Amino acid sequence: MPDSNPDSAVNDKAQVEEVREPWPEEAPEPSRGRRARSYFREHPRAKWFLLVIITALIVIGVRAWRYYAVRETTDDAQIDAHIAPVSARVSGFVSRVYVDDNYRVKAGDLLAQLDPRDYQVALAQAKANLDDAMAAARAAHTAVPIAHTSTSSALQTARANLNAAQKEVAAAQARLREAQANHTKAAQDLERMRQLVARDEVSQQQYDAAVAAEQAARATVDAAHAAVAAAESHVVQAQAQVRSAGTAPQQVAVTRARAGAATANVEKHQAAVQQAQLNLQYTTIRAPVDGIVSKRSVEPGQVVQPGQPLLAIVNLDDIWVTANFKETDLEHMKVGQPATVHVDAYNREYKCRVNSFGGGTGARFSLLPPENATGNYVKVVQRIPVKIVFDKGEDLSGLRPGMSVEATVITK
Repeated sequence: MPDSNPDSAVNDKAQVEEVREPWPEEAPEPSRGRRARSYFREHPRAKWFLLVIITALIVIGVRAWRYYAVRETTDDAQIDAHIAPVSARVSGFVSRVYVDDNYRVKAGDLLAQLDPRDYQVALAQAKANLDDAMAAARAAHTAVPIAHTSTSSALQTARANLNAAQKEVAAAQARLREAQANHTKAAQDLERMRQLVARDEVSQQQYDAAVAAEQAARATVDAAHAAVAAAESHVVQAQAQVRSAGTAPQQVAVTRARAGAATANVEKHQAAVQQAQLNLQYTTIRAPVDGIVSKRSVEPGQVVQPGQPLLAIVNLDDIWVTANFKETDLEHMKVGQPATVHVDAYNREYKCRVNSFGGGTGARFSLLPPENATGNYVKVVQRIPVKIVFDKGEDLSGLRPGMSVEATVITK
């Protein structure tokens, strides 16, 4: 049902007419550049402030680029040091241990003691063998001049005997000639007697005497032949003696060789004595270097063998940093360049310098180096160990091998 109130109808008509009135034309929205210019027009100092900020950012960026462009950094680094393993050099029973883990020792300090009695007995036996060898050597050397004198005398005697035998042969031959001459005369006399006794001009007794004289002369000849043969055998015997005595230089050389062998035997036993003395010294185990005892595994009452590790000594007087840089970081890196090392444990930086570069990558010296000839090759950036040493004057008292550090090398 329509409203019959005339006032409300008039109000509604007015509202409709008010709505139908046209909107005023809107002004165009200013562009971003105009707004910026209007902003800087309203705030003249803002553009100088913005210019300062931009300049500062550029300066900071340039300085940051220059700072990091000449620095190569890696966190794959740790502190290294020489670790001296101490092992037994002889077998034995451990009677006492004088150190424990983390003890600080000096070079030459006593670490452990093995029972020395077995090695003392071995040393005494070696010394006795040496005395025996020295006595034999003295006897052998004394025999050299004796052999020289005796062989020289034997040679002279043999030559004299040979001369005498030769003269004996000459005498026997002279007696043989005499006997032959007497036998010839006796034979001739017998022949004449035989003719005379046939004519009865001589008696039978005279003939028999001539026969006996001829037989005696023949026997004398036979005896003279035997004497010559005996004398010649004496010559042969004397010549053999001369030849035997002529080996005098060789006999002296043999005697000298025996003396040399005796001397060598003495030297052998001297070496045995020295080895026994060393073995006795090895029963006392001392520290080879200054440092801190670590990884002690020896205990009193233990029987150790040669080469068995007993403990280790970490030498803290010579420590360095091994930084594993990527191979792409080594282009401008050289020996002697300055470096800094940030130690995580103390949140402190140390001044250092590059000492040397490794001979190969870490992968090459790993337990199982990669084999790229299998056909499954994937190129991976390798790392090269770089040795970085600390500058003199740096306090390294708190550093220990194995600590993680961050190494930075200044390449320019």
